[in-house]
Amino acid sequence: MNRPPNLGVTIFLYIAGILLVILAAVLLLQAFGVLKNIPKEVIWALVLLSVGSGILAGIRSRRI
Repeated sequence: MNRPPNLGVTIFLYIAGILLVILAAVLLLQAFGVLKNIPKEVIWALVLLSVGSGILAGIRSRRI
């Protein structure tokens, strides 16, 4: 019997995945010189955005 994964685990994995993608994009932009200096507030905003997106994606995937 195939049970769906725990909702908490699903949400955590979505958050971790979104954080990794955002971190990779920011690091690439810094490496190419597009972003010189990023304020700490912007980093926190990106983290909060990824947490919110992960929660919504996890809940949405459970309803399907």
